Amino acid sequence: MSRIAKLETFSNEFVCFVRLTTDAGEVGWGQTSTYNADITATIFHRQVAPWALGADAFEILPLVELVEAREHKFPGSYRCRALAGLDTAMWDLRGKVEGKPVVELIGGKAGPLRAYASSMKRDVTPEDEADRLVRLRDAKGFDAFKWRVGAECGQDVDEWPGRTEAVVPTVSRALGDGVSKLVDANSGFSPARAIEVGRLLEAEGIGHFEEPCPYWKLEQTKQVSDALSLDVTGGEQDWDLATWERMIAMRAVDIVQPDVMYMGGLSRILQVAEMAATAGLPCTPHCANLSLVTICTMHLLGAIPNAGKYLEFSIEGPDYYPWQEGLFLGDPFRIEDGRATIPDAPGWGVEINPEWLATAAHQVSEI
Repeated sequence: MSRIAKLETFSNEFVCFVRLTTDAGEVGWGQTSTYNADITATIFHRQVAPWALGADAFEILPLVELVEAREHKFPGSYRCRALAGLDTAMWDLRGKVEGKPVVELIGGKAGPLRAYASSMKRDVTPEDEADRLVRLRDAKGFDAFKWRVGAECGQDVDEWPGRTEAVVPTVSRALGDGVSKLVDANSGFSPARAIEVGRLLEAEGIGHFEEPCPYWKLEQTKQVSDALSLDVTGGEQDWDLATWERMIAMRAVDIVQPDVMYMGGLSRILQVAEMAATAGLPCTPHCANLSLVTICTMHLLGAIPNAGKYLEFSIEGPDYYPWQEGLFLGDPFRIEDGRATIPDAPGWGVEINPEWLATAAHQVSEI
């Protein structure tokens, strides 16, 4: 039995990679959630690593649950963000030892995966947004797109007056027929306003309305999902399994959207996906940047029986996400005919760029 002998983090403000080494010299790589990742690295070494060192390197869910129990006084997002680094490194390790991609370890197979082009911008005019999405449609073959309405946690105040009413038809009509259309409100609306916007979406052929109301107010989201015929979706921020049980039981959303890294890793997101499958709900995870979160989500979608119709794929480059440049060797995010490709190499199937690691803050916990 191999035991965890060393846990290292390589971090900056935005990204934290984790290297796990066993007492047999085997290595797995993972990642904590992005943003304030240097803070998450400190939590990882203070509150995750002490419980993981010396543990069986292949008993993933039991170790994740042990950390949760030992750190029960510190529930919440940061604990899960840190746990994700341990969990994803353990899955990578197992895949490399068994010579299989993670997708195969959880019952699926590598290969092409339909993606939707996901815009993160609100500071863009409807005309400019339509223009860049049409260019992506024609250049990359995307046949599904998501853009932003409202303002993030905007309390019914739009990014600027009238933007939502303008951007919805402008983008939808520019993309034309035969394209799946999604919008994201990022907790921007009251139920009444969300229902009003939802009627506009339905009239313009949009089938996915994400996080219409403050995500923590599930009853408000349910009001919207009950009132509309399109799919109301959400859950990206939620990490607590009890909240997920309630959300699914009350059918607050039509599609669940957990995030691998916010949830605490693959093991815990698999639990959410299974809950949703039992309830007959699809799972279309949130993965809004081109770090390891999108790679992990590819593997997940290639295996779960209730996988949604597409992978979220951020279209934002260095002007929006300068920190995601140069994280990996090669091009694991290549899009061909609107499809990404689940890696078939062992583990997650990607190699972190040594030059990036050399610039990161390095911390070590070991036996």
